[in-house]
Amino acid sequence: MSVANEKQLAPDRLARLRELIRQSGVIRVDALCRQLAVSPATVRRDLDQLEQAGTIRRVHGGAVSVESRLEEPLFDNKTSIAAREKHRIAEAALGLLSSGDTVYLDGGSTVLELARLLCDRTNITVVTNSLRAATELAGRGPRLILIGGELRRLSQTAVGPLTRHALEGLHLDKAFMGTIGLTLKEGLTTTEPSEAFTKELVMEHAREVILLADSSKAGKVSFVRSGSLDKVHTVITDTRINRKFARELTKKGIKVVRA
Repeated sequence: MSVANEKQLAPDRLARLRELIRQSGVIRVDALCRQLAVSPATVRRDLDQLEQAGTIRRVHGGAVSVESRLEEPLFDNKTSIAAREKHRIAEAALGLLSSGDTVYLDGGSTVLELARLLCDRTNITVVTNSLRAATELAGRGPRLILIGGELRRLSQTAVGPLTRHALEGLHLDKAFMGTIGLTLKEGLTTTEPSEAFTKELVMEHAREVILLADSSKAGKVSFVRSGSLDKVHTVITDTRINRKFARELTKKGIKVVRA
């Protein structure tokens, strides 16, 4: 497309660009270039205009829709999605705990299910960046250590570089992690770079990483990588997981548990 045509179609293109980002939630510049058939420079100029208008937020390599973030279901609503599978996954994870363990609880509704099962476990220490998990355990159960950082309201977690100060001084026996996307090539992915930062940091400091992910996460890629598969020791999922996908995980040395 010529420069003249790009200028002539700018209003229509901006509307299409805004809708693409709103629908995707997060999207990369290269993907927008392909779908709109325009240059990266044009996309970046358009993104600048949309950010000034307050409808999107620029992130490294792409953009996040402010509109879609507001429309995204609240954390409490997410817990009703695949609720049975998540409860079975949490019960399977509970069986991996040993007396004296120091465990990390990530954000996410499946990990929250595990937190609810720990209310009577006084023989472990729980480290978490999840306000919801902390609320479940605040009045009883394990010794509780909270990780501070920037609050991500959507996931109700503390994330970003400030979490490094606490995490680098801790030794974690087991880290129970959640994810939005899981693929053989990209590994674990999520929507928010600050959250990805903290997830990767946790996985670096845990002796054993256990991913709690229902089968709907398999094969999906979100905006930013939040962990490599070579850091994962166990994946606990449900019986609907694609068998070929599970076999490939096993070939990589990852134990797959179908709850």
